[in-house]
Amino acid sequence: MKSGGAAPGDYVYFKSVVPLHKISIGQKLWRYYDFGPKTVPPLVCIPGIAGTADVYYKQIMSLSMKGYRVISIDVPQIWNHHEWIHSFEKFLDSMNIHHVHIYGTSLGGFLAQIFAQHRPRRVKSLVLSNTFLETHKFAAAMPWSPVVNWTPSFLLKRYLLTGIRDGPHEPFIADSVDFVVSQVETLSRDDLSSRLMLNVNDASVGSLMLPDSFITIMDTNDYSAVPQQLKDQVNERYPGARRAVLKTGGDFPFLSRPDELHLRRVGVEPRPDLVQGFTHNNGSAGSSKDKKDGGNNFDNRPGDNGGTGSGGHDHETQNSGSESHDSDESIPTSTMLANTILGMVSSTLQASLCMLLIRHYYVATLYISSRQLLDV
Repeated sequence: MKSGGAAPGDYVYFKSVVPLHKISIGQKLWRYYDFGPKTVPPLVCIPGIAGTADVYYKQIMSLSMKGYRVISIDVPQIWNHHEWIHSFEKFLDSMNIHHVHIYGTSLGGFLAQIFAQHRPRRVKSLVLSNTFLETHKFAAAMPWSPVVNWTPSFLLKRYLLTGIRDGPHEPFIADSVDFVVSQVETLSRDDLSSRLMLNVNDASVGSLMLPDSFITIMDTNDYSAVPQQLKDQVNERYPGARRAVLKTGGDFPFLSRPDELHLRRVGVEPRPDLVQGFTHNNGSAGSSKDKKDGGNNFDNRPGDNGGTGSGGHDHETQNSGSESHDSDESIPTSTMLANTILGMVSSTLQASLCMLLIRHYYVATLYISSRQLLDV
């Protein structure tokens, strides 16, 4: 399990194209990526304890090129599930988003279900991966949770990483583990302790108004930090849900098996006609005058009428912004794909090529010099 090393080439390219947005709502700082056509309800990706908004970069790139809008979030410093429901709702309100599809893994899947239970009109579908219905087992495994706020950061990271299986892995799984470990290193002590508290605070998912047919369960069949017993409970709760069982994939199938996420099954329809026009500065595609989520582009599921969000809430938006990317130059899809492929050449390979060229240069120089001496 490595925490250093060069970042993957496709991730480096992703960071150069897709801006990271930051917005303060009340006392919560939200970090998120928002990429794809703004005329459709988005797929909101919620990571687990060890994840950040960056862990879904493969989904952001691949799905946005197909016409989906993808929003990947960092869970801010939220300490209980009631606070999560209200904070996430205010986040959606601040972006004028009324309906969402949610993809949640591990703790993110649990938070997605909690939100769907208490705000049923806002959630159109769920995709759940390696997740659970209640926190009792995690609380029992962490008896020191009352002092988590005073625990040093390095101990929290060590505790978190012990839940991730450390090799041997298939190459793609090993790469996914290394990437997530590198993301854990970016988290502060408060980030880690608040997420751990969300994972152990006494809570359970109640019944959902969302029909099982709009829920997809995507679990890995090899291993994950979530016990199999808890994953089985999720399958039993939603007997009519669509299922996608991956033979391998580990804890982070969104990185190791990124092509396995299928959205049409749950009614998420893309807008490929709006793929042209991605820009550096705002990460959007399509017409800039489209500000709302345009629910008519998705399936006509009964019960969506009138679900316009909280309406009367004060958004309490203090400031917002995004990192760099000031150019307005359009990026054609073909160019984006080509650059992505080129970007996947690892820095190690580039260094090896440079060393090989330098070696050939010196060999050629010595050969020419020896010939000149012989001629003399």
